[in-house]
Amino acid sequence: MSNSQRDAVYTIVLALFIFTFSITVTIFASYAIFRFDIPHYFLDQEANMSGQKLMHNYNQMMNYLLNPFSGQFHLDNFRSSYNGRVHFADCKKLFMLNFGVFILSGVYIWFRRKKRAYFNRTFLYIAIVGIILVVLMAVDFDDFFIVFHKILFRNNDWLFDPALDPIINLLPDEFFVQCFVLFFILFEGLNLYKFFSKK
Repeated sequence: MSNSQRDAVYTIVLALFIFTFSITVTIFASYAIFRFDIPHYFLDQEANMSGQKLMHNYNQMMNYLLNPFSGQFHLDNFRSSYNGRVHFADCKKLFMLNFGVFILSGVYIWFRRKKRAYFNRTFLYIAIVGIILVVLMAVDFDDFFIVFHKILFRNNDWLFDPALDPIINLLPDEFFVQCFVLFFILFEGLNLYKFFSKK
């Protein structure tokens, strides 16, 4: 493999690291986002439940998604349908895939950072694609959200029925918008930083 090819591999892995790093930070920041949203969007009143109890159930949900050794999906104060549990299981697989790529790409970048160069312009192109996605999200978030799920999931289990999976009522569109905004700020910022940085 030539040096140019090795640099191309390094560039691809670096792009994957930036992508998965942005997702990982957003996932862990979602705790603070949800805590903020409880009083701001009156989620405690919506559920007729204290904010502390809502946070407890959110922690349970995230523990299931983040912990590879956690068992079946269960929330103390919200029932879940079979399809709902399948969807959370699908989400967990994506979380594990993200963390796996994040760790492996991070290790690779760490050991190759002083030996390899990357193609700066690649990160400009990625940033441009990100800007296009942000515009699409801003124009019509609902359609953006639907397409996002159709790309990631091969079934319709993500279409929750609030009567069967009431937890969906506690995850308003605003919550997901905030998570996407944080992701794109990180993603765009890091890609532009790598574009303008010296090799």
